Amino acid sequence: MKQSLDRMTHSISGILGNSLLALYLYGSVALNDFQQGWSDIDILCFTRLPLTDKQVESLLFLRQELLLDEPANPYFRSFEGAFLPLKQFLHGSSGRAVYWGTSGQRVTENYTLDVFSMTSLLTQGLLLSGNEVRSCFSLPCLKELQCGVLSHFHTIRRYGAAPDSSLYACGWLLDISRCLYTLQTGRVAAKTAAGEWALQNGLCPVEQSLRKALEVRKHPLLYRDTLAYQKWAASLGPDIQSYADVLEAELQKLGLFPPS
Repeated sequence: MKQSLDRMTHSISGILGNSLLALYLYGSVALNDFQQGWSDIDILCFTRLPLTDKQVESLLFLRQELLLDEPANPYFRSFEGAFLPLKQFLHGSSGRAVYWGTSGQRVTENYTLDVFSMTSLLTQGLLLSGNEVRSCFSLPCLKELQCGVLSHFHTIRRYGAAPDSSLYACGWLLDISRCLYTLQTGRVAAKTAAGEWALQNGLCPVEQSLRKALEVRKHPLLYRDTLAYQKWAASLGPDIQSYADVLEAELQKLGLFPPS
């Protein structure tokens, strides 16, 4: 992992040169919760100047180029994030940015972070290269975090009712745990830590499913392609919604969601 981070950092620095202002690592790696086969390696790079055509071209497929040099490397394909001028990000203005995602890469005119990612970046992110610029940002307040939880709750209700059989289907249970952790503490936790916290505090009405989700999270490569896991994952809808009822009740206590 460290060698891959160093190689990626060196390559990005070579492409951006003096325009590289700050390159950050945040998310599961920074939270010591990276699980190969499930997790991403989240980075965010701020530049001093707008990206040139040459820089865009070089950055766009950098992950693939590094993987061609090291075909056995398990990490390069996991990098996700964006490259854009700091001023553009600060003001939320339109402008060219390079985005790396799970499904591919593209040039985009707008890039923002959700409230959880921003909190993670500002409180637990690691500076890989450049200058510290996080003092330019305001840490999301408790109300903003609560609104982020409410938004995610609606997503859980919509998509968690009929999960597919993918590796991430059981992740809804961990997402609910993270939401509950944020509502009760005002902080952002890693998925594994949040799931374990929820079990310790007796918050989950479907403990067996949450325990299995944690086991899958910790050893995703053992479960990813098995028929037994896929069958179980596809049956999780009722358990996910039962646990979401707990989150709804917590939102109601805070006056963030109308009573049933």
